[in-house]
Amino acid sequence: MSLSLTSPSVTPISLFSLSSLPLLSLSLSLSLSYLLSLSSLFSLSLLSSLSLSLLSLSPLSPLSLLSLFSLSPSLSLFSLSSLSLSSLSLSFFLLSSFRWVKDGKKLNWMGHNGSGNFTAHGDKPLSDYQGHYRCYADNTLGTAMTHTVKLITESTPTLPKQKRSHKTAEEGASVVLHCNPPRSSTIPHIHWMDKKLLHIGQSERVTTGLDGNLYFANVLKNDSRDDYTCNAQYISARTILPKEPISLTVTPSNDVARGRKPQLMQPQGPHSSHLALRGHSLVLECIPKGLPTPSVLWKHMDVNLSETGAWTDNHGRWLRFDSITQKADGEYECLASNTHGSVTHSYTVTVEAEPYWVKEPPSLLYSPGETVRLDCQAEGIPTPTVTWSINGDVILSVDIDPRRRVTGGVLVLKDVVFGDTAVYQCEATNKHGNILKNTYIYVIELPAQILSSDGVVYQVTEGGVARLHCEAFGSPRPQVTWESEDLQNTLLSDSRVSQLTNGTLELFNSSREDSGVYTCSITHSNISITAHLEVLKRTVMLIGPQAVEVTRGGDSWLDCHFTFDPHLNPPQILWRKDGQKIMESSLGDKYTLLGNGTLRVTDVQSADEGLYSCEVITDLDSVLASGSITVVACPSPPVFLSLSEEQDHNLTLSWTPGNTHNSPTTEFVVEVKEEKHPEGKWESHRVTGDVNHLELHLLPYSTYRFRVSGVNRLGRSDPSEISEAYSTLPTVPESYPLNVRSESTEPGTLVIMWEEIDRRLYNGSGFQYKVSWRQVQEHHWSHTHVPHPPYLVNGTRAFSSYEMKVQAINSLGEGPHPVPVIGHSGEDYPLASPSKISVSVDNSSAIVRWQPVDTHTVQGHLLGYKVTTTTLPQHSTLERGTERKEERWVVEVDGNKTKEVVTGLKLYSLYELSMTTFNRKGEGPHSPTHPFRTPEGVPGPPASLDFESPSETELTLHWRPPTQPNGQLVGYVLQYQQISDSRNSPPQVEVIYDPTVTHLPLEGLDPHSRYVFYLRGRTSAGQGPPITRECATLLDGVPPSNISTVVGERSVNLSWFFFLSFDFRFCSFFIQYLSLTFVFGGKWEESEQVNTLQAFYSLTGLQPGTQYRLLITHGNYTHWEDEIQTTELRGVEGDFATQGWFIGLISAVVLLLLLLLVLCFIKRSKGGKYAVKDKEESQMDSEARPIKDETFGEYSDGDEKRSVSQPSLCVESKLGSDDSLAEYGDSVDIQFNEDGSFIGQYSGRGPAPTGNESSGPASPVNLDPPPPPIGPSFAGILDRTS
Repeated sequence: MSLSLTSPSVTPISLFSLSSLPLLSLSLSLSLSYLLSLSSLFSLSLLSSLSLSLLSLSPLSPLSLLSLFSLSPSLSLFSLSSLSLSSLSLSFFLLSSFRWVKDGKKLNWMGHNGSGNFTAHGDKPLSDYQGHYRCYADNTLGTAMTHTVKLITESTPTLPKQKRSHKTAEEGASVVLHCNPPRSSTIPHIHWMDKKLLHIGQSERVTTGLDGNLYFANVLKNDSRDDYTCNAQYISARTILPKEPISLTVTPSNDVARGRKPQLMQPQGPHSSHLALRGHSLVLECIPKGLPTPSVLWKHMDVNLSETGAWTDNHGRWLRFDSITQKADGEYECLASNTHGSVTHSYTVTVEAEPYWVKEPPSLLYSPGETVRLDCQAEGIPTPTVTWSINGDVILSVDIDPRRRVTGGVLVLKDVVFGDTAVYQCEATNKHGNILKNTYIYVIELPAQILSSDGVVYQVTEGGVARLHCEAFGSPRPQVTWESEDLQNTLLSDSRVSQLTNGTLELFNSSREDSGVYTCSITHSNISITAHLEVLKRTVMLIGPQAVEVTRGGDSWLDCHFTFDPHLNPPQILWRKDGQKIMESSLGDKYTLLGNGTLRVTDVQSADEGLYSCEVITDLDSVLASGSITVVACPSPPVFLSLSEEQDHNLTLSWTPGNTHNSPTTEFVVEVKEEKHPEGKWESHRVTGDVNHLELHLLPYSTYRFRVSGVNRLGRSDPSEISEAYSTLPTVPESYPLNVRSESTEPGTLVIMWEEIDRRLYNGSGFQYKVSWRQVQEHHWSHTHVPHPPYLVNGTRAFSSYEMKVQAINSLGEGPHPVPVIGHSGEDYPLASPSKISVSVDNSSAIVRWQPVDTHTVQGHLLGYKVTTTTLPQHSTLERGTERKEERWVVEVDGNKTKEVVTGLKLYSLYELSMTTFNRKGEGPHSPTHPFRTPEGVPGPPASLDFESPSETELTLHWRPPTQPNGQLVGYVLQYQQISDSRNSPPQVEVIYDPTVTHLPLEGLDPHSRYVFYLRGRTSAGQGPPITRECATLLDGVPPSNISTVVGERSVNLSWFFFLSFDFRFCSFFIQYLSLTFVFGGKWEESEQVNTLQAFYSLTGLQPGTQYRLLITHGNYTHWEDEIQTTELRGVEGDFATQGWFIGLISAVVLLLLLLLVLCFIKRSKGGKYAVKDKEESQMDSEARPIKDETFGEYSDGDEKRSVSQPSLCVESKLGSDDSLAEYGDSVDIQFNEDGSFIGQYSGRGPAPTGNESSGPASPVNLDPPPPPIGPSFAGILDRTS
């Protein structure tokens, strides 16, 4: 049997057996004000100097006795021998008596010894203990009592004999597994577990209801098991009752793909009503079924759901109110929906309230003659009724006293006397319960005294509330006043200051100016104390934790920066997560608290998500700031893939999205793989993130698998589990081969070719191609079946037309019939060439006309005609010994044309022309040849034009004949004129009638001017285009501009390259340099004279670590400039090989060695040619001797004469008139290769060579002594030090 409270007006206690009841304590709780007043009574014997002993004059108030009891709301009794109702006894108090009342009658059969304890007797059955209980405590000061407690007995829950049950359901259907625990006054806790005592996983799909049943919104194949066990836990009875396991078998079903519209399994019907008590808990339930699993949405019909204090639990299937308030009253709605529809259920929640105190009367001391007013105000729904009792007796039953008046919850007692000392009870009651308040009134006369300590120092922070205590004791109650150091201002005149009834002074919104000494005095006496107030700076949060998003696996830092008053002890920094303190013992790998208060969270996972708060606690105040961590990550893979029924090879794939991890899914990637054919691979389809299904078209006779991935801004999830294989049924082919054509290449054969059909489109087994053909204009088709292309038909005529078609077939039948196409058998060579060919010449073009061939002679597709043109040698050309090579070119012409223009012919040339017909097989026979000649034309420009300058006023022109004479040359025309800055001079014309002349001397030229020359060739057709050159007799050279620099500490090495040619001129120049270290006052300095032939110069005397500007001028303009920075002076000289001067020197030496090697190679290859050549050509007239290509660079008599004079200057380069190679060395031997570049060799002066060696050309060095050198020689450069 058991005991439990069922009446709403009493405190519940459940008793399941009396065999093991350890202790039952019934008590009342006193408020803080009661305890303070009582402590004041019993402190007089210690604090005052009075000789009155309260303990000896009057015993302890019964109210204080009852405050020592404790009452448990629920106990379980297991043996009668241990049943004991007791109070906590105080041995030093004089107690009168305790009374226990059951059902309004005093208990006589329960033994107790006067201390409030009694023990159950074993001869009484448990049912005899059922009833309403109340305890009374009496002494000379009055009677206190407790509220009523009701005990109800019931037996311990047990399970009847059960049979094991079995359930079968189709996949996708809803299932309910019933628990049906034994009924009890206490609600059991239900646990669904398996045989391994592991809890059955709960989700939106699988939910435990309030009734304890296990609800499946839809079942899956993996829900099949035979150990679903319901365990009912009765905490009060300390009993767990396991039911027999339930077996569930899920069978496959094709209805899974169709889905199911949501319906509610709990609650039933469209509407339900619920009554809840204020401060109690309430749970609204909404468990739907459907496929896919429906989602549940809760809402309040009038206000936002968050304002009601409700929150969702049990995967959204419950709406829970932990401590319900009046704001939760109203209408609610549950909406369950999936892709197939929705269903709703409405709830009416009515919130009422048990009685609760609004104002409670305090226990006080009064002196005789005072008026007592006790206010007892209670609220509740419905409104409670208030009754008053004195010492446990209702006032109405007490003798009427004219000094006493009761109005509702107010009791007024005038002119109190010592006999009015008693315990007054105020009790408020409505249908939901009752509350009781014991108030002690003590009438006594005592001298005034201040109980608070003197000289106490109070500290408070700015803006806080300062409370200065001045607790006075006496009867009648003494009046206290407060004063500050500034006697001119009354404290109570400040709106921030208030004085409480217990004498405490409250100062709100404290400031630093409020610091000082305050005095508390009792009026009409000389009793006072002082209090010292210190107002310190308040603690301020500078930077608190923020709301941060963290990628899963990353780290997060939450700030907590603050300031506090330095007079306070170092504050405590307390971090909480979701309201739970992060213990210091857990500050390890996960949490790290830095010195500045910052909290570091490492390896953030989903479990670390939540609200984080940092509280800074000082001795006086605290400040709190909150932030949050939101963990974002790629979405979880979708789950529960399902397929609808196939219709016309179309079906719908549906899935349930995975966890988004706080980042919305933007799209889903659906991947489909065909597995029957080896070339099958995953093919992707994309849908938006708000869609969880996709209609797919599948091919017949194929096997598919599916998987789905989610995508958000952080990336793509892992694919879902691959679905089970889905196979489609076979059917006949739905397409035919494309691009059917003839690829015949040999005469007498027909090769039929087509594009093979994708193996996935075979649609069944036994796939083949049905090939059909027939000759055009025939009626009978020939057929054959082949597994693949091509198919060869033999015995056909050359290029015969055929109709062809290819059809796909398999074991179920033939596919669609294609439209026949026309093809041809293999082609043969054409039999004829074009006829009636005519040629008409127009300068360098020839117009060819012909009559097309008969199509029957083509024996194939006429691709066109080929016009072959061949160059024939001319008799005049053969006589001159320059036989031309035969040139031939072919022009292809479209077969529809009968005319073509052959361009690009050379003038004054003999050609022959023939034509052929060609098809894909090749060309036919050539037509007879047709010779023709192009007319004579003007010649092209001469091949070259060079100059020599024998003197300052002379130039000799050398040229080569045109490479394209276009006829018989009859001479040349030379036109030249002087170039002037203001205007050009009149042109001069020289006509040369001898076509064999290739040079011409000109005299009387201006040595300081440039000339432009135009040379043209002439034929009988006229003058051709000219070759144009500019040249002059003498001009100054220019300094180099391609200068490289290598910088050292005190020097800079400059090097450059030059090339010698006919128009090269040596040039002397100076290098100017300016130090940029001095902004003002710096001056330009100049190097020694340098010549272009040196190719290297070292500028020394510079300062280390200084910036310089280098400048070379030519005429009136700057020819080259650069800025350099010398290196810093080093304390210890490094390896000389790293010095700039050494690198520059080595570079110059390597360059010179290369030049010497080239010179040696050329001299060896020519083998003493120059001396012999000079003797052979000394007998010839240099003017009459023609210039050959290879004589450029060789020396003859004419060359010796010209070497005395100055060479000419062309536009490509310039050479100074006053410089010679001999000025820069003891002996100079100069040669030029074919492009005119310098390949000279330098050596010391020695005896002239003999034998076949050439002594070199004559030069001014041999006639006059050389002038003093203006620059260092090449040999001197090698010996120079930096």
